[in-house]
Amino acid sequence: MATVTVGAVRERAPGERRVALVPEAVTLLRRAGIDVLVETGAGSGAWFTDADYTAAGATVVEPDELYARADAVLCVGPPAPEAAEALRAGQTLIGLLEPLRQPALAQDLYRRGVHTVSLDLLPRTLSRAQSMDALTSQANIAGYKAALLAADSYDRFFPMLTTAAGTMRPAQVLVLGAGVAGLQAIATARRLGAVVTAYDVRPDSRGEVESLGARFLDVQSPQHEEPGTERDGYARELTPQEQKAQRAALDDHIARSDIVLTTAQVPGRRPPLLVTAAVLARMRSGSVVVDLAAGELGGNVEGSELDKTEVLDNGVTLIGAGHLPSAMATAASTAYARNLVALLRHLVREGELVLDPADEITGALMGGTSS
Repeated sequence: MATVTVGAVRERAPGERRVALVPEAVTLLRRAGIDVLVETGAGSGAWFTDADYTAAGATVVEPDELYARADAVLCVGPPAPEAAEALRAGQTLIGLLEPLRQPALAQDLYRRGVHTVSLDLLPRTLSRAQSMDALTSQANIAGYKAALLAADSYDRFFPMLTTAAGTMRPAQVLVLGAGVAGLQAIATARRLGAVVTAYDVRPDSRGEVESLGARFLDVQSPQHEEPGTERDGYARELTPQEQKAQRAALDDHIARSDIVLTTAQVPGRRPPLLVTAAVLARMRSGSVVVDLAAGELGGNVEGSELDKTEVLDNGVTLIGAGHLPSAMATAASTAYARNLVALLRHLVREGELVLDPADEITGALMGGTSS
């Protein structure tokens, strides 16, 4: 019987420490009858050695051999141009390929006959695909790390403490966006003892926020349709008029907060601006703002830059934290690899990699860009 061979490559993007497969995942794939190649040094950023992969049943190879032998190449982020050029017709590339942000890459691979399976296209409304949902697994890690990063950068206590020196009041934390990352940030900040308030354009997120012990912030703003109506499991993008009304209503709450964590993103588009420079100027000295949406397209906070921490003139610390999963590379890689194992179990049938566009999961992940 034929055997499918997959190959996990080393990520080359600056600051990216994650790897597509971890040794645990190699073992699971081998049990499923899938051969596994791993590029030399691929797991080093996440503290997995080549020996760890070999012990799990993988074959560690140089990149040229991996691209020559693999039926499917597994990655975390979009490949660099030289890596994309190494892919051949009939080969399949699987990862978080960001086709909405990098359409030229998707079109080039399609033109050259390379199949693409992009995990960031998975609709969150498909319950049977939850185990493959890499965006959710990585957002959970980002939300957790964001709360820890804020606590580490804040020069006061998160919990209320009563000591011989007096009582220290708890930190007032505001989380903007109650999606997966936002909910994990809320839960983590609550575990650290902060008083947490959260806001989301979707009113039905109130129950989830309050179930974590946080207060849901009621902001009245005009809407052209039902507020925050979801599309494919994501909050819809607000119109410029709605965003302006939302910001005005939120400004006072932001200015009073000790910690602000922003998590609102729209796949493939510029994140909504939630915190303006004028509001930052109103915040108290010593406050901390962490922007999880910071990236090449901008962020939720005016002036935030990806992977940059800045102390503003009024003493507010602004952190552009768009790469937080890479800061927890071991946990993030393990979760991501489990997503890939679930996906490959779905795609591999009787020793063959089957890309069926009529299948609701496969068709969504192919996004109409694969030949």
